[in-house]
Amino acid sequence: MAVLPIITAPDPRLTRRAAPVEKVDTTVRKLMDDMLETMYQAPGIGLAAPQVGVLQRVIVVDCAKTDEKPQPYKIANPEILWRSQETLVNNEGCLSLPEHYADVERPAEIKLRYLDEQNEIRELHAKGLLATCIQHEIDHLEGLLFVDHISSLKRNIILRKLAKSKRQKVPAPV
Repeated sequence: MAVLPIITAPDPRLTRRAAPVEKVDTTVRKLMDDMLETMYQAPGIGLAAPQVGVLQRVIVVDCAKTDEKPQPYKIANPEILWRSQETLVNNEGCLSLPEHYADVERPAEIKLRYLDEQNEIRELHAKGLLATCIQHEIDHLEGLLFVDHISSLKRNIILRKLAKSKRQKVPAPV
């Protein structure tokens, strides 16, 4: 397994729609394992393939608390089949928008169909934080960021700060 570099906003690769995987094979399983290792090291609770520069419909999530046994999900081609009418507001952050957070309202529960790491079709009923995390990661597959769910004023402030931070980190040409 390997730790992959995480792309940070603003980067045009984060706004592209990811392509479905044909099947979960050895290559996709390695990507899932590398993404999980990257997510744990970051640390985070979810990561989508576009965040590591791979435009495939692959996400990993693990919402287990630090004192709990890890509960990783390796998901390819996620499809939300149902969303609850009830919503939750969570203060979301993102590994591609480091140190920035905002309240985002999403359905409190979802039913999901996906391919697991063995290329088996699975369904999952997710609630609370797990549902929020999965929806956040699926947004990445659609080229959306959590800031796309907040006011344009707040979004622009966050994106300008990230752009400025990137410019300050780029070494001047010699």
